[in-house]
Amino acid sequence: MFRKRRWQLAACCLLTALLTTAAVVGTEAVLLNRLTGSASESVRFLRTMNLLKRNYNGEVDNHQLFDGAIKGMVEAAGDPYTVYLNSKDFQQLSEMTGGSFGGIGIVFGKRGNDYVVISALEDNPGAKAGIKSGDIITAIDGKPTRDMNMEQVANKIRGKHGTVVKLELKGKDGKLRTVSVERGEIKNPSVGGQLLPDTKIGYIRIAVFNENTGDDFAKKYAELEKQGMQALVLDLRSNPGGVFDAGVAVAGMLVPKGPIVSVVDKNGNKYEETSSLEKVKYPLAVLVDHGSASAAEIVAGAIKDTKSGKLFGTKTFGKGSVQSVYRLDSNTAVKITVAKYYTPSGVSIHNVGIEPDVKVELPEDATIDVQLKAAEDYLLQQLQ
Repeated sequence: MFRKRRWQLAACCLLTALLTTAAVVGTEAVLLNRLTGSASESVRFLRTMNLLKRNYNGEVDNHQLFDGAIKGMVEAAGDPYTVYLNSKDFQQLSEMTGGSFGGIGIVFGKRGNDYVVISALEDNPGAKAGIKSGDIITAIDGKPTRDMNMEQVANKIRGKHGTVVKLELKGKDGKLRTVSVERGEIKNPSVGGQLLPDTKIGYIRIAVFNENTGDDFAKKYAELEKQGMQALVLDLRSNPGGVFDAGVAVAGMLVPKGPIVSVVDKNGNKYEETSSLEKVKYPLAVLVDHGSASAAEIVAGAIKDTKSGKLFGTKTFGKGSVQSVYRLDSNTAVKITVAKYYTPSGVSIHNVGIEPDVKVELPEDATIDVQLKAAEDYLLQQLQ
């Protein structure tokens, strides 16, 4: 009986505290308590907001406070790929996966404390300014990146068409250099290709995996078949990935019936994406490098593990996680790492990458594409 009364007294005190705080800051208390499941955390959060509103020497906006709280909450997960997308970020992500977006045309990731360029999309401002896969972004407009998060780095690189951003970069040789890049509208065709000169070897380049990539690849593949294709080079170099399903779709046209990739969520639930292709039709060579990431690695990993083709180039980036985007309202969203993926042999490539079957470096001063030449020579041998 005593314990019951003590619990009731504590509950009354807690309820009084919540109601008092709620009276000051509005109905957020009830909603927040339901979300957190912790009355004490709700009180602490709302008390902080109340103190800011009452004591901060400046204007305080409820929307900005909650916006900042969401951003901080997501960052506290400690995963560089789990991020809050404000209206500008969300719009850019939608444009990128749809096939076009604004900026300087580079994709970067985080390795330790470094922001590393995964790829500089060809025929775009970043690539034209000499930015290369593997460059480390050390400063933006004179401000060091070491204390920035992913969103801050991205926001400083973005800007209005025609404006200039100055990047300090550390190359693979360890030397620092500064490049000034004029921002522009990013051209990002997903798929291109042709027959290699004087051969029956098809060449298909996938720059990024967007919502149209699966269909675009199938069309280009069929087009090259009509031209007499007997072997294929698939170029995934400097491809930062993109839409998971697009990677699965492309792999499904290149690897035989069986697993393409398996995905495991936080609860250990596993599901598998599979190919229904009865037979691999042509000898296949795949070009990869450090800029090949995410969905590009799904394709490369499936081809290597199923021995459907050979990989030429250098080790891939190593992004073996899957993100889902959840809309918060019409303009904002959170992108959350929801699972890890594994190649058909059950290997996680996260922070490891995929080693090529044939290692071929591409010197910066090379006058010919030696990686493509190695792949072409291999396929010519297969056709003999």
